[in-house]
Amino acid sequence: MVNGLKKLSSMEYPGRLIILGKDLFGSYVVVVYAVTGRSPSSQARKIIAKKNGAWVEPYDEMTLKRGNVDLLVYPAIQISKGIAVSNGKHTSAIRDCLAQQKNPVEVLSNALEKWDYEPDAPNYTPRISGCVIKPEKAALGIIKRAPDGSAYKKCYEISLINGKGKMIATYTGDNSNPLPSFEGEPLDVDLYEKSPAETAEAVYKALGPKNHEKDFRVSVAVLFADSREFEKHAIAIINRHERKE
Repeated sequence: MVNGLKKLSSMEYPGRLIILGKDLFGSYVVVVYAVTGRSPSSQARKIIAKKNGAWVEPYDEMTLKRGNVDLLVYPAIQISKGIAVSNGKHTSAIRDCLAQQKNPVEVLSNALEKWDYEPDAPNYTPRISGCVIKPEKAALGIIKRAPDGSAYKKCYEISLINGKGKMIATYTGDNSNPLPSFEGEPLDVDLYEKSPAETAEAVYKALGPKNHEKDFRVSVAVLFADSREFEKHAIAIINRHERKE
């Protein structure tokens, strides 16, 4: 896989992932949110664009109800005094803190203070999150289960560099049981594509199956927000169930 997504391409099952960065020319803040799923209820979802953001919603209500709807339907990206992104309903908590702090790590730390990892034993899916505030400061965070059952929380300040991004996922990429939580610091990626649509296509292809593996892709959403005015933005979305391939 070209365009700096080789690490993502090597992950058989990353779960959900977030990438924060800037486009090659530095005109846009780039936010990527992608969903993969193994179960029918996880696959029965789509991402839709809404005013100032994107939501994960069902495309198959009956199948979705077999899972935990509270964990499967949520705002993924929200724009308000900054940009909030996460793999759950804690996106709204991050959004509400965007105007209260000037440090992105403090935004995430305060917003996630009362949150825990997901109660989906035996995987205990981590909650991953990110935020971008002006002037172009960003952070990524994770809440995952520690060996003693407590919540391990870590936030990373991210430098926004032209053509570069940082990625965090819920899992390491190994398709095993239980699924191993993401480890270490956010990963480096290159963002060479010139538009949200091109970036979405590159991420979607990187998530595709290799060597006859099962296709776990669900949705990819990419936000390009004007570096000076986040309210000026464009979103491209790919939903697997809508693709004709």
